[in-house]
Amino acid sequence: MEDIALSYFVIKYFMEKSIKTYLKTAAKDYTSRSVNPPVVRASTILFKTMEELRKHQKDIAKGKDVEHWDYGRQGTQTSVQLQKMLRGLEEAYQVFLTPTGFAAVALSIMSICRPGDEIVISDGVYRPTQKLTDDLLKEFKIKAIWYNPNNFNDLKNKITKKTKLIYVENPGSNTFEMNELGKIVSLAKSKNIFTAIDNTWATAYFFKPLKLGFDISITSATKYYSGHSDVMAGTVAVNKNVYKKVWWYNHVSGYRLSSDDAYLIIRGLRTLDIRLEKHQENAKKIISFLKTQRKISKILYPYKPSSREFKLLKKYYSGASGLLSIIIKSKNKKSVYKFVNSLELFGIGYSWGGFESLAVYTDPVELGIRRYFKLEKNEHLVRLHIGLEDPKDLINDLRRSLKFIK
Repeated sequence: MEDIALSYFVIKYFMEKSIKTYLKTAAKDYTSRSVNPPVVRASTILFKTMEELRKHQKDIAKGKDVEHWDYGRQGTQTSVQLQKMLRGLEEAYQVFLTPTGFAAVALSIMSICRPGDEIVISDGVYRPTQKLTDDLLKEFKIKAIWYNPNNFNDLKNKITKKTKLIYVENPGSNTFEMNELGKIVSLAKSKNIFTAIDNTWATAYFFKPLKLGFDISITSATKYYSGHSDVMAGTVAVNKNVYKKVWWYNHVSGYRLSSDDAYLIIRGLRTLDIRLEKHQENAKKIISFLKTQRKISKILYPYKPSSREFKLLKKYYSGASGLLSIIIKSKNKKSVYKFVNSLELFGIGYSWGGFESLAVYTDPVELGIRRYFKLEKNEHLVRLHIGLEDPKDLINDLRRSLKFIK
């Protein structure tokens, strides 16, 4: 009865309040009168009778009630509360939780593709995603075909009768290409092809892929959903059309997010709106500075009103996050390293989405992970995550360190 009452409260609030209010309210524990949900650590779930246990098993298998669970691997009260929050945010039929963001990618792809299938992928996805699709899928006789994210016709021409899934990351990892998302969804639906999108950059706060028509929306909760750089997790939001496929593979693969990690993501979600708005605000201020610097030849971020990227952002997104890349023109690679090394407020490291600003040198061409993106001679790519520090301090840090570039 307590769980029914809590579910009613969540539904009532979601209908009456904005999503911002919902995210801050949905996880409260109204049975123990705590502002925070309980952290339930459990492997065994108890039932009153064998009949009740069997009914739960049948309902889960049929997808009748997406909130049922009968074993700790399927979740606890803590992870179910997180799923409720994310279902509201994503406007999804169900959201699956994984122990890392990349596990969410693997779950999505392996749920759909089978031997003999083809998967068409945007050139610009996360490098481990490329390793999975190029190397592992080949072992299962699944063919990965890459398309130019700046050219919709290139994608269209690579669709065959064997195409089972179109996989998009938008914008592209490190290089920030923007896809024609509406056209991709329309094409896929006309040919009965499933669609999946890695939406980590924007999160469902700025863009809701399922509402546009995607079947699967993937987010590395390690990033902005957490917001504190202290937990790893992934989410796979699905519509009803693909629910059973993802449920089945999730069930047999054994993916599970611990209750402690689920609790930390719940904590982060409550400030998602405030943090993302601030990341966006800071990024705009940093870009206003960067575009005046002659040593920076290009900023990879949808900020120019006349650009294709900006127009596509405005078409589908309500905002932009704090992750971008800059291209530096220099004959001296070591001086670009020195620029990164000299930054005091930007840490050097992977991942992003937390309070702290980050910088990392990367060469997607040298790493062999781009087919359509090219760097010109003496060009160097540095990815920046603009954190929540005072933007004036960040600008001063960048200005001082740019002097080392020769």
